Amino acid sequence: MSLASVLTIGRHWGQHMTTRRAFLGSATAAGAVKLLGTAPPSADRAGRRDSPVDGEQARAALVQVDTDTQKYYDALRVGVAAHLSPVIVVYNDYAGGLFTLVHDGERISEHPVSEVFELAKSVAHAPLGIYSILAPYLDNRVPNLPNHDHLDAHDLRTVAFKGPRSTEWITPLRAFGDTLSAACREVGSADLAPDLEASCRVILDAALRFIDRSTAAGSFDMKSFEDFSGSVYEDIGTTMDWAAKVQIEGVKDVMTRWRARVGEKDWADLYIVVMSIWTTAALNQNSIILRQYLNAAKVDSHLIDLMMAQFPADPVAVALDNLARIVQDNVAAEMVFPLDRKLADALKGQEDLLAPAIQKQLACPFQSKQKAAKAAARTKA
Repeated sequence: MSLASVLTIGRHWGQHMTTRRAFLGSATAAGAVKLLGTAPPSADRAGRRDSPVDGEQARAALVQVDTDTQKYYDALRVGVAAHLSPVIVVYNDYAGGLFTLVHDGERISEHPVSEVFELAKSVAHAPLGIYSILAPYLDNRVPNLPNHDHLDAHDLRTVAFKGPRSTEWITPLRAFGDTLSAACREVGSADLAPDLEASCRVILDAALRFIDRSTAAGSFDMKSFEDFSGSVYEDIGTTMDWAAKVQIEGVKDVMTRWRARVGEKDWADLYIVVMSIWTTAALNQNSIILRQYLNAAKVDSHLIDLMMAQFPADPVAVALDNLARIVQDNVAAEMVFPLDRKLADALKGQEDLLAPAIQKQLACPFQSKQKAAKAAARTKA
């Protein structure tokens, strides 16, 4: 976790005005020197002890430490990002991924995966497209169907927000049927392997039959949809096999060419940043393949899966910015926490720096109160 993110604690505090009491306290202390011939506490200490603390200015002074830290941290990040090399950024898109090589000030981008990947996955998504149209109109009660003990009742109610009484789904479903019909007419001209073409036809034909039956009846339910989706399960498997095959071949080709271009010396320090959304972040298709092309001793630290809520307009810039944070924190970890291996590793990794302290306090609140009391006693002393 970034050190800068841990340090941030607040903003926008007010300004200080010296209180009359603080001034009088200082004057009284000065008079005591002449009268008693002894040195009282300094004016600063007396002001802190005897007068109300000006909380806003005090807090603002403390927060300014982090404000300046963030400023210098950001400046360092910009500098580090400009010097990152070699780096491969993989932007996971519908075509198997846009790969960008950053090396010695140059950038090269390409889609290395055959278009078969996109074609196969596109047809395989037909059941998901139908589901997306129909889901709001489902009955929000969990049906008595096999394996539906895994279906969360609250999730179903949230998705089925319109209910089965409405027939507003018919028009968009027919429109999607037109899209599927066009694909079905053209699939023979797409230059697909015979088994892949056959599976695409099965999926498209089954989808069209389901649409025709449902729109003609003006109704559907979860069972009728699952009868359709279950009937094309094996053919979806065929499309997945083909997508995986061309994905592996394309990534192997580009990584082999780029390795030769970069050279073994620089390749040993290669970072790879794979950008994906949450639903594909775990065991991401590209990350699985790319592991074998990294230095075996560094693969766990140099293959970065960067999870995004939405894909940015400039994925390479975002990837390099995040990688710069990681790289500079790798060095900071050793220098900031030279006495604590666990905290150093937390700063270098994804674990929050506060995690150990929070876990410890949650496990034993009494111990935390004891520490707080001891700290307060030291402050008073």
